Amino acid sequence: MHRSYQPLKPATNRYLQQRWDQNNYDNHRRKVTSALPAVDTKGVRTPTHIHLKLKKLQLQDERLSIIDRDNRLLASKLADIVCSKGRVDHSNQYHLRSLNADKRRADLRLISHQNQAIYQRITDRQSEYRRQLWLDDWERAEQRRGHIARFPQGLNNKQKMKPTMTLSVMSAVGMPR
Repeated sequence: MHRSYQPLKPATNRYLQQRWDQNNYDNHRRKVTSALPAVDTKGVRTPTHIHLKLKKLQLQDERLSIIDRDNRLLASKLADIVCSKGRVDHSNQYHLRSLNADKRRADLRLISHQNQAIYQRITDRQSEYRRQLWLDDWERAEQRRGHIARFPQGLNNKQKMKPTMTLSVMSAVGMPR
């Protein structure tokens, strides 16, 4: 009995159940062997705006159109020079003048005159600050600070000037061997 087929589910006929289970198992193995990989290994698709740089193309087209326009203007000027009979262009071309130019010039003159007068008044004015009083007050404050300081200022400078002894000199002078 131990070698006979033991179905996983209860069955009325063990032999039929064994046959069905074997059929299902064979179908499963066939599917596993014929399975194809489902992982997409193609990589990320690059967006079209990176391949096709529209702004660069637009700027290049604009630059080419400007060059074409300039070339056409030069060609027309050269054609005019070739077609002319070599006459000297001596006609006077008068530039248009503003009717308001004299008034603007007068206003500018008035403003500059007023600015010079203001500058003269500023430079002629004596200073209201009493610099000497400030300096005297500073000196007195420095003296007071020196009197109330715990350590006098001059002592600090004297200490910096004193030479320091090195270890070799100290061992030779004061330390027994």
